[in-house]
Amino acid sequence: MARYKKKRVRELQHDRFRDTAISVFDRLGNRLEGRGKAILYGMVAVILLAILVGVGLTWSRRKADEARRALGRGIAITSTPVSSTTPLDPAVTYKNEQERAQKAIEEFQKVVSKYGDPYRTEARYFIAANLLYVDREKGISELAELSKDKSNDIATLAKFALAQAKEADGKYEEAAQLYSQISQNSVIVPPETARLRLAMVYQKQGKKKEAADILFQIAEAARKAKDTDGSSLPLSAAAREASQELQKLDPDRFAQLPEEAPAAGLTF
Repeated sequence: MARYKKKRVRELQHDRFRDTAISVFDRLGNRLEGRGKAILYGMVAVILLAILVGVGLTWSRRKADEARRALGRGIAITSTPVSSTTPLDPAVTYKNEQERAQKAIEEFQKVVSKYGDPYRTEARYFIAANLLYVDREKGISELAELSKDKSNDIATLAKFALAQAKEADGKYEEAAQLYSQISQNSVIVPPETARLRLAMVYQKQGKKKEAADILFQIAEAARKAKDTDGSSLPLSAAAREASQELQKLDPDRFAQLPEEAPAAGLTF
C-alpha cells in the first residue's frame, strides 16, 4: 500500500509538471494568438528537436566508445601469446592458435550482434580472418564476400587476407591476381607491401625475372625517395625485405641499386 502511494505521488507530480507546462504554453499562445501561436509551437519544436539531437549525439558517442572497446577486446585476444607448455597465467595465454582464434571470434561476434556499422563490418572482417584457423573454407568464403564490401578499406583488407590464404594454399595464380589488384588501388595496404607479396608469389611460380623486376623497383624507389626538404626517407619494412630478397635472388641486379642513404644521426 505504501509503495502504491509513493507511485501515485510520482504520477501526480508528473501530471502537475505536464499540466503546468501545457498551461504556460497555452497562456503564451493566447497572448500571441493566430500566427504568433504557430510561431510559438514552431519554436518549441525547434527546442525539442535540439534536445533530442543532443541526447542522440551523446548516446551515439557512448555507443561508439562501447563498440571500439569491444573491438579492442577482440583484437587484444588475437595478439595474446600462444604456448604449448603449461602457462603461468592461463587467463592470458592460449594453448594453440585455434583456441585463441575461437575466443577472438566469440568476442567479435558480440560486436556484430550489438553494434551497427562501421563496427559490425570491421568485426566481421576479424571473424573471417580468425576463421582461417578454425574453419578455413568458411573463413575464405567470408573474406571473399567482404572483399566486395562497399567500405573500400574493409574490402581491401579482406582481399589482402584472402590473397595470403590463397598463397598459403598454393593457389598462386589467384593470389597473384589479388595482390596485383591491391597494388594498383589501395590506401590502407601500402602498394609496396602488396607488390612485395606479388614478387614472392612469382618466385614460388618460378618466374624469377618477374620477381626480380618487382623487387628491384620497390628497393630502387625507396632508396631514391626524398622528403620535402630533400632528405632521404627511411626505408619501410617492405623495402628492406625487397632488398634482401633481391640480393638472394639476383645478386647482380642487387648490385645495380643506388646506394642506401645512411640512417639519420649516423656519421662516418
